[in-house]
Amino acid sequence: MKNALLLYAKGMAMGAADVVPGVSGGTVAFITGIYDELLRSIGAVPNAVGPLLRGRVSEAWRIANAGFLLVLFAGILTSVLSLAKLITYLLEHHPIPVWSFFFGLILVSVHLVSKEIQRRSLSRLVSLGLGIGFAYWITVAAPMQWSASSISLFFAGAIAICAMILPGISGSFILVLLGLYPVVLGAVKALDLGVMLTFAAGCLVGLLSFARLLSWVLQRWRDLTLAFLTGLMLGSLNKVWPWKETLNWRVDSHGDRVPLLEQNLLPGTYGDLTGQDPQLLLAILLAVAGIALVLGLEWFAGRRQPMAETV
Repeated sequence: MKNALLLYAKGMAMGAADVVPGVSGGTVAFITGIYDELLRSIGAVPNAVGPLLRGRVSEAWRIANAGFLLVLFAGILTSVLSLAKLITYLLEHHPIPVWSFFFGLILVSVHLVSKEIQRRSLSRLVSLGLGIGFAYWITVAAPMQWSASSISLFFAGAIAICAMILPGISGSFILVLLGLYPVVLGAVKALDLGVMLTFAAGCLVGLLSFARLLSWVLQRWRDLTLAFLTGLMLGSLNKVWPWKETLNWRVDSHGDRVPLLEQNLLPGTYGDLTGQDPQLLLAILLAVAGIALVLGLEWFAGRRQPMAETV
């Protein structure tokens, strides 16, 4: 029961991260020590369909590692449904402290993931550079506007879920780029089952296909893949920098003005331009808190057996 509750809490942490544009639930999975097990379990789900259809439920359950997945995704779903309104409020009214916390979390995660790389070589360095470049390009890309049709929501879910399980690339930010973040978040807050089920169906298709591919790549070229994932997290720091100036605005589907293009500023420059308190001390404290939280999770995870063996 203790192990199940801990896994549920990790799922909640992943869900909370996935709600924030710029922060990836995959990062949380990596730093809590369940990333490889998560990919293997998701990738094994199609293999469990055959035994399940033949009535061999226990065999199907074991193949898919269903206990692990059910507890973890229950935590993710709980967090998304319960924290969507809170995180939306915090990002709107207290953006600098929130982004500072996640900046510290991702920064220390870069260190932890890079430690897993066994050998340093030119190929690893190139892979790191490609990851940084790709993530940076994603974070500065100009948002587009997909329609809120069922087909768009389905494909948006398939694309976003791939990003959600990649450390450093936020599925929520992919939705921002597609112009569908307010639509999906609004559906979650309003419990619009039509939109949620269509989006979830796309997520399911994308998750089952991409997780198996990513797991295979990690097994075959682990160092190169880890270097690329490290680069993704480094490149994504551009998105979660706390002090920003909005260059352009757009009107969302609810008629509200939301930032379209932003540029990062130094804290002092931010204060001079906006006339607002840059909250530098609070930002530093929360970044340190994010770092301490991740290091604490790593220490705690290192003292326990892998979760999949005990759930």
